[in-house]
Parts: sequence; structure tokens; C-alpha cells
Amino acid sequence: MGELRLSRPLHGGNLAWAATIAGCPASLILDFSASINPLGPPKSAITAIQGNLESIKTYPNPHYSQLRSSLSEWHQLPSEWILPGNGSAELFTWAGWELAPQSATCLVTPAFSDYERALKAFNANVCRCPLLLEEVEGREAGGAGEAGEVGEELYLTPGLEDSPLPISPPPLCASAPLPSKGLLLNNPHNPSGKLFPRREILPYLEEFSLVVVDEAFMDFLPPQQQQSLISLVQDYPNLVILRSLTKFYSLPGLRLGYAIAHPDRLQRWQNWRDPWPVNTLAAAAGEAVIKDTDFQKQTRDWLIPARSQLFQGLAALPGLQPLESAANFLLVRTEQPSSQLQEKLLQHNHILIRDCLSFPELGDSYFRVAVRSHTDNQRLLEGFAAII
Repeated sequence: MGELRLSRPLHGGNLAWAATIAGCPASLILDFSASINPLGPPKSAITAIQGNLESIKTYPNPHYSQLRSSLSEWHQLPSEWILPGNGSAELFTWAGWELAPQSATCLVTPAFSDYERALKAFNANVCRCPLLLEEVEGREAGGAGEAGEVGEELYLTPGLEDSPLPISPPPLCASAPLPSKGLLLNNPHNPSGKLFPRREILPYLEEFSLVVVDEAFMDFLPPQQQQSLISLVQDYPNLVILRSLTKFYSLPGLRLGYAIAHPDRLQRWQNWRDPWPVNTLAAAAGEAVIKDTDFQKQTRDWLIPARSQLFQGLAALPGLQPLESAANFLLVRTEQPSSQLQEKLLQHNHILIRDCLSFPELGDSYFRVAVRSHTDNQRLLEGFAAII
């Protein structure tokens, strides 16, 4: 058991590891570490999977024509501009291969660890562009698009006065020739939950030769609040957008995502990768869920009040400062080491939170929690209250 405890997971959702700390079966762990929609999977996904069980006898269509057609209709794009993948993680790999020849790739940090994995796999020259954390007044509590008390809290602020995005490029990034620079960021940002307005990203499409934007959590925002760049992809051949279908629809075990980019680029990726990366059941579920408008509305109606409840409950606890978020998770600054809080919650409450030790810029001073149901959120708040 001691050896397992030393092997801290880099990602959320590692219930086997958590069970060794909690001393209970993994099935009894209440997981706040993985930012997965607690309302899913939707019935439409289960029905599609059950209705396609016979299809596992044959290989998938290597071009995933039906899934691409459904995504094409949803995004109002020709299907050749869309490439399904084995989760976003597979697509990060090919994005990393594309970014590696650049003289420098600016990575907005703190960042999802899989970005660096993909970049290092192809020896990319990575420049870390840090988001800065400051205390400010006059922000709404609880996240984008909802009312809350106005007061002092932490949020992400510009690293440079003249920088549209709150990033502070290191000298290597600033000195690299403009035609050979790459940029990798996500929106909403993980782990902070900050939403970058489209207008703040647009200048970088002119400055960088390749811009990769991970929009894995964009679906959680109401359509009128989303800041997606999908509508611009046909105007910018240097733009790649990555999307996930696993977080919003609670399908992480199926592994399903897709890239939106110029067809020439996506054809290269298709030539590079293994055949049949997406299994037939995942493809069938994907076709079904993107048409499930009832589940989409149900999720967005749940998220805003649930996030506000969790934000305000955490902010009321001594030593905890949540950051406002547009996503289905909250980043929280803590006066106690997050790894200690994590261990206490597991041992006393069988609750798993995400420590931020895998984010070097955050370390033991922050943790991240998913937004779950009202009952689950309340159980987490009571667990914190008992150990703080």
C-alpha cells in the first residue's frame, strides 16, 4: 500500500489509488477529482450503445462517415473539416507532432499535463506562458453568468499590460520569429475555469503560425455565452480546435473527441495514426448525444445553481478561496496543503478531490473540485468543515 501511495496520479478519477488511501472499495469513493457531468451518461447514449452491439463483429468505418456527418450538421461545417479521435488525448498527440517543428511553442500554464506529454514526445521547444494570480475586488462570485455576492477573491489577471490574453511570454517566445511560433491553450481554461473572450484570442491567429485551442469544456456554457472559435476555422488554416464528448456527456470510458481544422491537416493526422482509433460503440453514442438537446439543456440548467452553491459554500470556509469559473469545476486556494486535505477527506469521508501537485505553478497551495449534485456538494462542504 505504501508504494501505491507514493505513485500519485497525474489525472483525476484514479479511484483505485484513492481506495488505498481511504481503506475502502473504490465503489464507495465520491469522486470530485474528475470533471465529469454527474447527470450522465444520457439515455440516448445507452440506447445507441445497446442498439449497436451487433456492430462489434465488424471493423469500424475507417472514415467514420456517419459520425462526421452528424458533427458536420451540428457545427455547420463540411465533414472533411472534422476528424473523430480516441478522446482528445489521441488528438493532442498529433497536435504535438504539428507543433514540434515550430521554433517555439507557447504553452499557457498551468496546463493539463497531457499537453506537455504530447509536446515532449516530439521534442518540441516549449515556452511556458504563465497566467498570473492576484487578489482583486469587484468580481461576481460563483462563476460566469450567475448572480452572487461581490467581494474580494482570486482570479486570473493579465501578465502584461498590453497582452490581450492574460499570459506573460518568456523571452524565448518573444524572440522567436513570428512565422515559426505555435500556441497551445484551452478555453475555458483548465484548471482555473477562466473563460477567454473570443476577441482576446483572435490577435494570436495573426501572430502565430499554428494555434491549437482545446475547447473540451465549452459545451458546459449556454450557447449564447460560449466563446468558441469554430465559426472561424475556415478563415484560418493555422487554427486547430479540439473538442471532447466525454466530459459533458459523461462518457470517459468510451474515449471520444474530435478535431476541427483544415482538411489537409486532418488528412495528415489520418495518415499518421493507427487505423480504427474510435470503436463502433463510441461512434454510435457520439452520433446520438450531439442531437440530445434535452440532456444539453438539463445539464446547463443544473450547472449554474450547483456551481454557485459550491462556490459560496467553499468561500465561507476559513482558509479556502475559490476562483470564479465558467466550467464544471472550481480551482480553490488553500492555506492548508492540498495533499493533506485530500488525504483527510479520503480517510474520514471517502471523498476524492484533485490536488494540484501535477501543476508546478500551483503545487500544494491549490486543489480542484468538480461540480456535482446538490447532495454531493453538500457532503463535500460538510467534509471540509469537519477537517479545517
